Amino acid sequence: MKSELAVSRLYALAQASRLAVFRLLVQKGPEGMAAGEIAERLKVAPSALSFHLKELTSAGLLKSRQEGRFVIYAPDFKAMRGLIDYLTENCCAGSACGPDECN
Repeated sequence: MKSELAVSRLYALAQASRLAVFRLLVQKGPEGMAAGEIAERLKVAPSALSFHLKELTSAGLLKSRQEGRFVIYAPDFKAMRGLIDYLTENCCAGSACGPDECN
């Protein structure tokens, strides 16, 4: 992953509402949730949520699909994993320990 992409994804997550949206969708899994349900669960105004969903989607962290009259948002787990891998690729200078074992 290029550093510019990592910065873009971290920037998208560096806001409380967007981070809450992303975490909720990760918990929900690949089936995702409709925008209205996300707004209701997080008590976010639909107009504000729309902005946050756009930012997360533009950063490549969310995917969307149309189901009837609803837009369903789900995390892009491959993108999430890529960001985590990028952040931890040089953990412990490449020693055999894992991130859970670092101080």
